[in-house]
Amino acid sequence: MPASLTTTFTNRILQGAAASLVVLALAGCSTTKDRMTTGSVPKITKPVEEMDATELRSATDRLGQAYEKNPRDPVNGVNYANLLRMNGRDAQALAVMQQVAIANPGDRNVLAAYGKAQAAAGQFEQALNTIGRAQTPDRPDWRLISAEGAILDQMGKATDARKRYRDALDIQPNEPSILSNLGMSYVLTGDLRTAETYLRSAASQPTADSRVRQNLALVVGLQGRFPEAEQIARRELSPQQADANVAYLRSMLSQQNSWQKLAAKDKTPGAADGGNTN
Repeated sequence: MPASLTTTFTNRILQGAAASLVVLALAGCSTTKDRMTTGSVPKITKPVEEMDATELRSATDRLGQAYEKNPRDPVNGVNYANLLRMNGRDAQALAVMQQVAIANPGDRNVLAAYGKAQAAAGQFEQALNTIGRAQTPDRPDWRLISAEGAILDQMGKATDARKRYRDALDIQPNEPSILSNLGMSYVLTGDLRTAETYLRSAASQPTADSRVRQNLALVVGLQGRFPEAEQIARRELSPQQADANVAYLRSMLSQQNSWQKLAAKDKTPGAADGGNTN
């Protein structure tokens, strides 16, 4: 494979990894009010992570109607913005959270959600400032600290990001979402072996969810062990979700057999993009 094509493919993989990291980190900022299972009208009883595309669209439409009736309501606004992001409508989610934040300037949950929307829209400096305003120094929230790490990773500040993850782990030891974020940070700098160590630790925790396992599947696949990656991707998911995840992995890792060549490249000392910056 020509070097330019290898670089393009690797960059595509790393961009996908960065998106996975931010999605997981910012989902980890959810509070009881913005998890979509309680505290909203209309009430949504099924976790968002378990919804298929049709269910996501239906829930988004219902919450959109509730938002239109009362755009100042913090619970509906946060829930609606979260669902918009799940549907890939980041710009609209940001616009919603701008309005909700104006109406609720002192609400910590709203500020955290506003920061999430800014980060999803690529406004990283603004997101860091907003999340910092949501934080309370006397009782720091590990979810917000981990989200700061994810944003710093997106800004290319891996060393600073990993420090924030470890700060979060000091507050919440063995938390799978933090361990997963730390692992994905190493994916972004090409250190797949270290990434797998952290992701396996994350996936072994009793509270690990499917997003953590999908990150592990990605890293295993990136090292050329696709059958093992597919096995991980299919665990504890419905057949439809598993097929979708496996199809995504195949699209990233099987194109012109590039995942095997990337794995071979990773075995060459100093060949991985970016190296280990920690």
